[in-house]
Amino acid sequence: MKQLNQIYLVLLLFTSLQGCSSLSYYSQAIGGHVSLMMRNQPIDEVVQRPDIAPELRQSLLTAQTASTFADKTLQLPVGGAFSGYVELEHPWVVVNLVAVPEFSLNPHQWCYPVAGCQAYRGYFDLEQAKQERQHFLQQGYDTLIGAVTAYSTLGWFDDPLHTGFTSLPEDRMVSLMFHELAHRVVYLNGDTAFNESFATAVELEGLRLWLESRGTPESFDQALKRLEHRNRTLELVQATSEKLNQLYQSKSQLSPEQLRLGKKQALSELSMQYEALSRHYPEPGPFGPPPVKLNNANLAIFQQYNQYVPAFRQLLRESDSDFKEFYKAVSQLSEQPVAERQRTLDALSQRFVEHF
Repeated sequence: MKQLNQIYLVLLLFTSLQGCSSLSYYSQAIGGHVSLMMRNQPIDEVVQRPDIAPELRQSLLTAQTASTFADKTLQLPVGGAFSGYVELEHPWVVVNLVAVPEFSLNPHQWCYPVAGCQAYRGYFDLEQAKQERQHFLQQGYDTLIGAVTAYSTLGWFDDPLHTGFTSLPEDRMVSLMFHELAHRVVYLNGDTAFNESFATAVELEGLRLWLESRGTPESFDQALKRLEHRNRTLELVQATSEKLNQLYQSKSQLSPEQLRLGKKQALSELSMQYEALSRHYPEPGPFGPPPVKLNNANLAIFQQYNQYVPAFRQLLRESDSDFKEFYKAVSQLSEQPVAERQRTLDALSQRFVEHF
């Protein structure tokens, strides 16, 4: 009955939308999510099946333990999340489309009835994402379609585990669970950088405590190595973004051909810097294994997902690692005016020092 009530809620949320493109998009969104919910099976039942693969059974049992840990230790609002499992045909649940003007690093914003405005649009249907991308390509935009392992409904529904989670190594699966649950705590409409950086900070600190509780704190070194790779990549991206922003601000003085040449040179240099950096790390970096081809969309969304992670980790420290107090502080921070909030986050970032 609860599952049917949730489906009715989905339909109710979108019945007032107008316009062919909106109706087409929300039709696939509703259909995709409803399909996910209808295929959801209780984990307690799945793990008892005689034909279940041992690896999947172990992953689901680990996920159950991680959910309890998230509730008791991280004070995350787990509720009925991750109590069910869905078998998918691929290791991703949706794909995200990002679109950024040719001479800008400000991504196009899509606005939604519940989640507010975001710098990306999610699709269960890959072909429909490609069709929408074509619309932006015809306008000269840089675009990116990226596979998404998981998404959060912000507590409106009991989000299930699925193949996207269980196909990951154990530590990556657990940290992803913490990340998605963090979105249930605080979600600021229209601020992707705030939301994703906060969730990533919870993911990292949660994973550290989880590994300590399992008696394998040394495994966190691998997570820190990934974080270091991501942070050093972010430094390269920020430096390139400064160059591109200066270039794009000269649109009135330069021809489109000159702008494209300067853009191509800056992005090619970034690709080479990323390749040189990646040689020192055992795992592929945030842009994947080199060589990589980058555009404005890659840079814009990457910065939004990582910009304030050090700030939120520092805020947790200044909350004496008390997650309840931390969440309260994050909620208060989300209520500040944009300029004041950014100043606070910048100051927190400057105070953060990683303890290796």
